[in-house]
Amino acid sequence: MTLSTWLRDIGFELSLIGLISFAGFFYVLKFLWAPLIDKYSLPFLGRRKGWMVVSLLTLIAALVAIALLGPTRSLSLFIICVGLAAFAGATLDTVIDAYRIEIAPIEFQAALASTYILGYRIALIISGAVAFYLAELFGWTIAYLMMALCLTFPLAAAILCKEPDMSHTLAVREVHVVDAFIKPFQEFFSRNGVLLALALLLFVGLFKLPDQMIGVMSGPFYLDSGYSKADIATVSKLFGVWVGIAGAFLGGICIALFSLRSMLVIATLMVSVSNVAYLLMANNPGQDWAFFAAISADNISQGFAAVVLVAFMSSLTNQNFTATQYALLASLANLPGKFIGAVSGYIVEATSYSWFYIFSSLSVIPTLLVLAWLWNRLHKS
Repeated sequence: MTLSTWLRDIGFELSLIGLISFAGFFYVLKFLWAPLIDKYSLPFLGRRKGWMVVSLLTLIAALVAIALLGPTRSLSLFIICVGLAAFAGATLDTVIDAYRIEIAPIEFQAALASTYILGYRIALIISGAVAFYLAELFGWTIAYLMMALCLTFPLAAAILCKEPDMSHTLAVREVHVVDAFIKPFQEFFSRNGVLLALALLLFVGLFKLPDQMIGVMSGPFYLDSGYSKADIATVSKLFGVWVGIAGAFLGGICIALFSLRSMLVIATLMVSVSNVAYLLMANNPGQDWAFFAAISADNISQGFAAVVLVAFMSSLTNQNFTATQYALLASLANLPGKFIGAVSGYIVEATSYSWFYIFSSLSVIPTLLVLAWLWNRLHKS
């Protein structure tokens, strides 16, 4: 959202902003190179830590380039740097997800998912609230340089953290490079059966659709509703993130107390219904109470649903192919929303923000239908 707000702030059209978001499509395609991360270790720090460090260094370099170039000097080169940042970020996500699943047994994954979401939300405060305040005071170049500087802290953590003990799993690195791309998918389908595997992938792909499709337009919507960058930082990127953290811990508690299957239903409905809250902002532009209400509903549902989805996807992976199988699931979780998000500017320009949020909320219907088909099968699995 930070990038789209920057582009809108300097006068880019909504349709062009949506198209530029295609540069982030690497997050959808990360399963394509995840087998290489599973198979190969870099010649330093270990199988997971080495990839984390390289990804972070690349991301830092890309953010510095984005800050120094800016979208007005050379848009094509700027988009290339955005794409490089997305590639490095997607690779980092893949490695961290694999690390999280491999570092502890399945019974601790819900707790780790909550902690993971907490870290993600803290990163949102830095890349959101802090970046918006800096952009308001000093400009977007300083904001992006600050984000690059902040990445030195996780870089240090990646160097110092413990490498997972994988002595109990198969020697994936001894698999032929062609098989490294085939066996993770083959194992997933053989373990679940073709029909159930396809249904699981479809459900994961549709789960975040209502939330994903509105993400690109959020920043422009806030600006067009009459809020300043400082307002957006305070409400959306500071207050909203803490509400999201509360939602994440609520999700972790509910998973511990109730079945994951029942939480999938609650989370699916929350992701959809929360989008309707944005109608308050659309119909009451510039009103602080409407902004706070919409952000509260959206972030508590996002936090809750994120933990539920992470725990569910973690339960579907085989630790012999952690990076590849989780990357496939995480990629699918972003795929439909990325497609619609890229054309969301055209949708808003053809209709209105209000109709766009109604449409995004109704997009939950296919997800509920797939979940209904999976219901008994999830119980048996």
